Amino acid sequence: MKKINWQYTFGEILIVIIGITIAFSLNKCAEVKSNDELKDQYLRNMKLDIESDRQTLDANMKSIGEKLHTLEVVMPLINTNNPEKFKSINKVFSVFNLIAFYPKDITYQTMINSGDYKLINDFEMKSAIETHYSSYKSIFKDYERQEIIHRDYLGAYLMNNVDYDAMRRGEFGFKDEKLFKNILQSIMGSLIIKKNATERGIKSCDSLLVIFKHY
Repeated sequence: MKKINWQYTFGEILIVIIGITIAFSLNKCAEVKSNDELKDQYLRNMKLDIESDRQTLDANMKSIGEKLHTLEVVMPLINTNNPEKFKSINKVFSVFNLIAFYPKDITYQTMINSGDYKLINDFEMKSAIETHYSSYKSIFKDYERQEIIHRDYLGAYLMNNVDYDAMRRGEFGFKDEKLFKNILQSIMGSLIIKKNATERGIKSCDSLLVIFKHY
């Protein structure tokens, strides 16, 4: 019976184990590198999304301010005999345009749905991102108030209480001015709420962008 060279056998086994370990380590390093690159790409895209949202909110803030200013000028004239109110018709209609906010959250939703959100291992950053996108829910709710007023009150008023032929003749054209003024007051209230929500959104964007900058 041939004698087994255990020293040689153990050496061969050891070489195989070392080779497997090295291969595993290399694969692990490659996986970590790939995950880091993927995470960085996600974060770069998310930063661009947030910067875009910041610009939209900033534009919304300007539009809201203009509408509030218009209402402050026009509302004291409604339901009075002040001849200046006839000049305010065009200004009034500019207030009726809705200001919307549709955030760019595709990157965030993709990370959540794909399970890649776990790639972010920085607790502060992960918490800040979650807080930021959760805050959009309350912003949506506050933005919706103006839409409800338009849908439930303003639309019906414009259909039933406005004489457009009179407007073409240079007359005011708005009937039941007391009701109209109440609707404008409600719109003003909704715009103030929308303004506060927009300010919160801008502040949230700025806070998160600071964290991205440090990252």
